[in-house]
Amino acid sequence: MISLNNPGSKVIMSGNEAMARGALEAGVDFCTSYPGSPTVEVAESLFRLDPKYNVYGEWSVNEMVALEAAAAASFAGLRALCVMKQNGLAVTSDFLLSLNHPGTRGGLVIVVGDDPGAHSSINEVDSRHFARHAEVPLLEPADVSEARDMMAWAFELSEKLETYVILRVVTRVCHARGNLVLNEIPEKPQKNVQVEPWDRFLCIAPMHGMVHSRQAQARQTYEESLFNSYTGPDEAESVIVASGPAVLYAREAMELLNLDSKVGLLKLGTTWPLPHNWILERLQKTSNIVFFEETDPFLEQNITSVLAQFGSKTYNFFGQASGHISGEAGPGLGELNTDLAVRGLAKIFDLPDPTSLPETGQLKDILKVSIPEREMALCPGCPHRSSFWAIKSALELDGRKGFVLGDIGCYTLGASKSGFWLLRSVMCMGSGVGLANGFGQLYRFSMDQPVLAVMGDSTFFHACLPALVNGIYNRADFIAVILDNSITAMTGFQPHPGVGVKATGEEVKPLSIEKVTESIGLKTVVADPHKLDETIPVLYDLLQEKGPRVLILRKECALKAAKKELKTYRVISDLCAGDSCGCNNFCSSTFACQAISIGTDSKAVIDDVLCTGCGACVLLCPREAIEEVTKEEVSSSGKN
Repeated sequence: MISLNNPGSKVIMSGNEAMARGALEAGVDFCTSYPGSPTVEVAESLFRLDPKYNVYGEWSVNEMVALEAAAAASFAGLRALCVMKQNGLAVTSDFLLSLNHPGTRGGLVIVVGDDPGAHSSINEVDSRHFARHAEVPLLEPADVSEARDMMAWAFELSEKLETYVILRVVTRVCHARGNLVLNEIPEKPQKNVQVEPWDRFLCIAPMHGMVHSRQAQARQTYEESLFNSYTGPDEAESVIVASGPAVLYAREAMELLNLDSKVGLLKLGTTWPLPHNWILERLQKTSNIVFFEETDPFLEQNITSVLAQFGSKTYNFFGQASGHISGEAGPGLGELNTDLAVRGLAKIFDLPDPTSLPETGQLKDILKVSIPEREMALCPGCPHRSSFWAIKSALELDGRKGFVLGDIGCYTLGASKSGFWLLRSVMCMGSGVGLANGFGQLYRFSMDQPVLAVMGDSTFFHACLPALVNGIYNRADFIAVILDNSITAMTGFQPHPGVGVKATGEEVKPLSIEKVTESIGLKTVVADPHKLDETIPVLYDLLQEKGPRVLILRKECALKAAKKELKTYRVISDLCAGDSCGCNNFCSSTFACQAISIGTDSKAVIDDVLCTGCGACVLLCPREAIEEVTKEEVSSSGKN
């Protein structure tokens, strides 16, 4: 869809697809990313293009390397795009705050997906502060169409100012769908680039003045930007200032409260540096200013500063910082929506709140009763569940109150029922093994508790190698447990260096995790987590050793494996004794497999649609009441 070259056609695209289309219409040459929701489809859409478009695509090992590679393409004069989520921008910060000094040549756009409400993240971080910190241009689209338009303009802006541009989007823009009128995809001849001997890409302190100069140029450019607009009365006493999808919430709330003829709406798409003159001109006759934005009061703080410094009157301010506008969990916490916008405006303008009418409340009560609560859990057959069970069992056998550290991935659910509440830490990628380096030195202070750090195979390549090298160098005492499910499962099955496939589908030689760990001097053992009778003793033996060592628990992701060959299991009703056997329905309650439930007779029932055929329940059932269904039986039943 994104490569349809039929200018003027109207199509429906997601925000992520629209940004990919905008990059294609801008003639992007180079795209790098580390997969992270909510922006993962921006890169994927470009990686799937026909080779005739000549767009290089790469899943990099982490966001820092992704940005460094994209910067190299820019230095060579190519248009480059780097895609990540908010946590990834933090990973790049060292290079990010250096790259602004030498600047860029070809357009370089960094797409950052923020996640207000933390739908697919462990935190909600407002990335806009990085743009202010780095003193680079920041753009915020409000909807799908604007996401495409801003992307195309961002490349032009980057080349005009010779610096990178940050395009900040949020989950509701990335995953929304909207109408898009297609522009032409330009013909792009094969480019022959060369780095000349006199080209220099240096970050040195005297260049800081150039950073300020580019920011001043950006501010001047923003004064004329079509991405900023004002609607409403010319001399409105009250004006709402909004950015991103909060513009849409504010607009709807104004209509619901009949404020659109009395109150102005100032929409900002260019949110750093602020266009001072444009803002002052439109707010000079206003007395009350209401700010709508997610998550932090970024505009509120910066615009009030502009008005205090350059304005000529006193204003009343209402927003997240003042507590008048609130996210779903309080000021500055969670997403905004139309209901929250209505409540905030009703309170500020002393109007009846239509969202609190009895009919609305009753409807919410009905919905709350009819929609069942479902806790987050690992998928049926997920090898991580078996891995955590093996860890739990080995630690109990050891008896020294050992503990487990973790980080970001599917296995973050090791901090919940699916992982038997084992994880003690969840910070950033690779942080578990980093913390293990510290805890692993506390034997000097009489701590004898075993320390384990779990990480995924993609995370291993992303952020764990420096900490493992540190463990070897400083002889820290811990076990690094690599949960190798042979894919980046959490974000949609993207490959990594250990898989043997590149972003474009090209096959390459996979990088062996065990050869890497062994080559730096780490004792390494590989086991199958579903073979619990073998894995638990292996881990127990490792617990008795000292120093840094590695256990790789390797089993393909159940959802990926199920696409190849699906096994099916069933409960032998005559053997399952339910509550009376003393297992307390272990397979469903304790082992927490979503494919197993308890029937009215207290006996286990396996949902053959959900079951991915991992077989762990067969090993764990004390009465051997679960068995595999043969292929012949599956075929005769008529089920796929």
